[in-house]
Amino acid sequence: MKANEELTGTVDRSQAGTPLPAVTVTDPSGTTLDLSKAVGKPVLLNLWATWCAPCVAEMPLLDELAAERADTLRVLTVSEDMKGPELVVPFFKEKKFANLPQWMDQANDLAFGMGGGASLPLTVLYDAEGKEVWRVIGGFDWASDQAREMLDEAAPPADG
Repeated sequence: MKANEELTGTVDRSQAGTPLPAVTVTDPSGTTLDLSKAVGKPVLLNLWATWCAPCVAEMPLLDELAAERADTLRVLTVSEDMKGPELVVPFFKEKKFANLPQWMDQANDLAFGMGGGASLPLTVLYDAEGKEVWRVIGGFDWASDQAREMLDEAAPPADG
């Protein structure tokens, strides 16, 4: 199966305005991040797992996006793999992702709290105040013009 066949996600705006969830994620070194405090610039929150084909297909695109928009967008990837670092660390090493964080939610609190559950990947754009703009359920082509236009929706209004 070609990667672009995995990138058929749908955009959902029904939960616009919902705040970033107050869930704490952990990285392999034990550092924690309270997602509700990740404000100040727009956040693209991606829930994924190593066993999820569309997740794996879109990860290189998210890595490129994180590098491209480092000054204006925070890309947070959160693994829902229950084995956590045992799977996430080798996956990142093999794929050589240089721009994505290795946050983990081994208890799947975040996925279920966001209505994700078994529907991965789930990617949500939040504005700089931490309010949801839209979400994409399923894999998505983050290098597409459509993705770029959608991401611009979280940009702060131009002064004038």
